[in-house]
Amino acid sequence: MDKTHTLTLLRKMIGEDKDFRPGQWEAIEAVASKKQRTLVVQRTGWGKSLVYFLATKLLREQGSGPTVLISPLLSLMRNQIEMARRIGIRAFTINSANKEEWAAIEEALAKDECDLMLISPERLNNEHFLKEVLPQISGRIGLFVVDEAHCISDWGHDFRPDYRRIVRIVQMLPRGIPVLGTTATANDRVVKDVQAQLGPGLTVHRGSLARESLRLQNIRLANQSERLAWLAENLPKFKGSGIIYCLTVADTERVTGWLKQKGFSAEAYHAGGNGTMDRRALEQAFLNNEIKILVATVALGMGFDKPDIDFVIHFQRPGSVVAYYQQVGRAGRAVEKSYGILLSGAEDDEIQNYFIESAFPSTQVFLDILQELEKSEGLSLYEILARVNTSKSMAEKALKILEVDGAVGQTSDKKLLYFRTPNPWVPETDRINRVLDLRRSELAQMQAYMDYPDCLMKFLLEALDDPNPVPCGRCANCQGKGFSASVSHELVIEAENYLKGTQVLIQPRKQWPIGLFPDQKRNIPLELQNAPGRSLCYYGDAGWGKLVQSGKYQEGHFSNELVKAAAHLIRDMWQPNPFPGWVTAIPSTRHPKLVAEFARRLANSLQIPFYPVIDRIREAPEQKTMQNSSKQAYNVINTIRIVQTISHEPVLLVDDIIDSGWTLTMAGYLLKKQGSGQVYPFTLARATSRNANG
Repeated sequence: MDKTHTLTLLRKMIGEDKDFRPGQWEAIEAVASKKQRTLVVQRTGWGKSLVYFLATKLLREQGSGPTVLISPLLSLMRNQIEMARRIGIRAFTINSANKEEWAAIEEALAKDECDLMLISPERLNNEHFLKEVLPQISGRIGLFVVDEAHCISDWGHDFRPDYRRIVRIVQMLPRGIPVLGTTATANDRVVKDVQAQLGPGLTVHRGSLARESLRLQNIRLANQSERLAWLAENLPKFKGSGIIYCLTVADTERVTGWLKQKGFSAEAYHAGGNGTMDRRALEQAFLNNEIKILVATVALGMGFDKPDIDFVIHFQRPGSVVAYYQQVGRAGRAVEKSYGILLSGAEDDEIQNYFIESAFPSTQVFLDILQELEKSEGLSLYEILARVNTSKSMAEKALKILEVDGAVGQTSDKKLLYFRTPNPWVPETDRINRVLDLRRSELAQMQAYMDYPDCLMKFLLEALDDPNPVPCGRCANCQGKGFSASVSHELVIEAENYLKGTQVLIQPRKQWPIGLFPDQKRNIPLELQNAPGRSLCYYGDAGWGKLVQSGKYQEGHFSNELVKAAAHLIRDMWQPNPFPGWVTAIPSTRHPKLVAEFARRLANSLQIPFYPVIDRIREAPEQKTMQNSSKQAYNVINTIRIVQTISHEPVLLVDDIIDSGWTLTMAGYLLKKQGSGQVYPFTLARATSRNANG
């Protein structure tokens, strides 16, 4: 195989002045010439995609069939595919968003006019793909590529059940078909596991994971207000663009709001709604330097490539060294000097422990789902949720694992139903416990990293089993200097006031869950819906959240400070129009005076009357014990009633903490049916959804 010819192709792709990075040619040769099964472990930005694109070109020139590339990052590979086209590679992708192109792609496959087929691991469970597409190429695959190969391993930080399907396909490939796995985040444990799964004879090409341009520093600031103040003081010192990582969606929004208030060009990026711009638009604006700062969750993860990122700052500490290395590795790919600043706060461990505890469904959830499926001819996801007390995300995880294990199947018609297969299923309790124990040890390792006195880069490299971990000489510990951990007291006070002044929107529920009222339509009539409401804060969080927490569970009384803050929010910030003419409250048998007494004082402060018109006729389990919307709605129905004639004026409907929103929805529905005016829900806090970290 001609190295000079391959170098010419590389330069066509990425520039005439470019050359192979150490290890690139050897990896290409192993796959395209020696036809070996190969795992490439190299740092982010090293150019792993060049290996499989150039190997594809060389194999096609030798007369081999098309490459099949499996990656969870198809939406982030637009730039790489464009580079591949410069050397004549005809790349196609089959996904749920391009159904109108499937026929043309299948025709290209049949005519051998496709050089590279890109698919997501989920596609390996698609009936059409398995029956119509895969058989066309299964006997003539030239190269099989598993991108982000650490996802195969239970021990990888981003294990995905769908990757188990890949192992089955690899095991069925004829001998002599080269297989290539690529990853930047595989320690020895993961490499060993991937070797076992991709078959004997897997050759590992491993390079140094050190980032020469990166200057690392760790700073402890317990309070969010201190960290916000630190950002406001220090962000002007960075020249270029950067990423600020947060652990929760709520924190990305809070940090973004603060930065905008302080005049920074910043946008929030997460898996939920991203305001007026979707994630692709945000990525493009950031790549074009139209946005200076993305405040992101892990949704901005593997595969995102902006070479000139000047800094990556973590607002909270990630749960593992692998996750941290991957995220901080977004910085400094093509700049001489970049910064990775890890801030750590009081809430970090609480959030990470929540993530660990919610990583896997309990054995009972698996068994409950199987039991309900066995009793039916097939159930939709929402029908399962109406029967099984688990969250939507947990149900989806359990169904995915059961599906990959062959215990559950899916119908292929328009209405997607899950059904029980005849295959036996035994819970892998030991395996799950081993993985959870590993996650806890990873968290302990990150806690140790936070306070490590010596070279920070060397700590990361040793944790990742780098073959040559040496002190970097560049981090704050090696240099003996870095950014100051002290912040202006005035800025901290300003940040505290900002956190106390943020208001949380309560969107009205517009549909009843499936089956709640079988004899009527699911849509809640517009005239019986609540108006958009407000919460003063997130429960337990910075700002007012800790005060709400202590008031409910320690003092048994909400302070006058909270009354004043609530009145200020309602009267001066929210300003509902028309303004409420009276106040009522959701009663509780567990804390009979707590909310009513607060609502009465709030009504006095707003100078409107309080009428206790709602009665709790039946005590139900606490809403926080109900794990999904259907269960929460069923838990509320027939537990409250209107007990006296009410005013027809708009009403402020008060509760202490909103979880699902169904109690407020049901109470508002009953108030409107009894003739009240507009219903404005207000709660002191919204329960934090720690799993909303995407």
